[in-house]
Formats: sequence, structure tokens, C-alpha cells
Amino acid sequence: MSEITEMREGDMRKLIVHKEPRPVSSKAFEDANGNAMTLADYQGKIVLLNFWATWCAPCRHEMPMLSELQTELGGDDFEVVTLSTGRGPLPAIKKFFDSINVDNLPMHRDPKANLAREMAVHGLPVTVLLNRDGQEIGRLIGDAEWNSDNAKAILARVIETSK
Repeated sequence: MSEITEMREGDMRKLIVHKEPRPVSSKAFEDANGNAMTLADYQGKIVLLNFWATWCAPCRHEMPMLSELQTELGGDDFEVVTLSTGRGPLPAIKKFFDSINVDNLPMHRDPKANLAREMAVHGLPVTVLLNRDGQEIGRLIGDAEWNSDNAKAILARVIETSK
């Protein structure tokens, strides 16, 4: 992971890369149909987990960039997972995504912020990088240019070195 640390430029300098992977919460959250899910459902992939809310201006700015990242890198090895944190109802999430032309990110909800609280998310947005074992390997607090060449290079390196 020290290689990743050395690659960081611009907004990616805010990415804190952990020396050792950290466990994540097993608290459940909801998919768009109200079904319970956990982060364990994504094991096997590199996951960029974004905690956000409809009222969060920096979230509105960064969400299209996360969508672009999913379009470019998403697949069997990588997925951007967006998790609306707090009471935002599904219709408000749909309206938010429609207003910024995002149609390829999940409308997951953490309505009581149980997962966010257990993962020490104290403000929004927060983006957590998970390895294929579902452990946290990095965290970025605040918004970032997730569609930047540097962000893509870092994520491509994480994906490649984890195979």
C-alpha cells in the first residue's frame, strides 16, 4: 500500500491509506427494494463505498464523477457503491440521481445511519476503499475528483495488485 500512498496527487492526497487492512461493520443497510444487505455481499471485488446524503452539496458535486468511475472501471473486479446515509427516502434519492443524470449507481440506504456510525463516518461525504476481503484499506473524507486520471490510476493499481 505504500506504493499507493506515493501515487497520490491533487484531491487524492486526502486519501488515507492504512498500513494494515481494517475490519468493517457487519450492520445491515437497505437496497432500493428495501432488502437487507451487508458489505459482505460485495466481497470478491474492490469496492469504493461512498457515504452521502441528498442535502449534501459536496455529494451533489462528486456523484457524477463516481458515476463516471463506475462506467469506466466497474465490473467483476470493481464497483462503486453509494449509500445514502440518514433519513433520505427512496423518492428523494431517485429525484437526486435524476437531477444529476446518474443512472448507474445503487440507491442503497442506511436510514438510521447505523452502518455509518459504526464505521466512524462523522460528516459527509466519506468514501471508503475496501479490498476483496471486504476490509477497509483506505478512506477519503470530503469530496474528491474521483474521475481524475490520478484517482483512476490509483484504483487500477489496487485492482491489479489484488488479483
